[in-house]
Amino acid sequence: MSTLTILAEAALRPLFLPAPVFGIIALVIFAVMGFVVFTYRDVANRHSHKTDTSGSEHH
Repeated sequence: MSTLTILAEAALRPLFLPAPVFGIIALVIFAVMGFVVFTYRDVANRHSHKTDTSGSEHH
């Protein structure tokens, strides 16, 4: 009986996009966030002169 109820409710409120599209949207969002994180992977090494403790600074 509950299966019929679920199917009846699904027919009344269909999704506005096909179900696989939601997965594609999630993958695209995670790929974009991964790219943003990847672009910051070497920022600390670009500014190594700010944290240089070897005594090579001019006083």
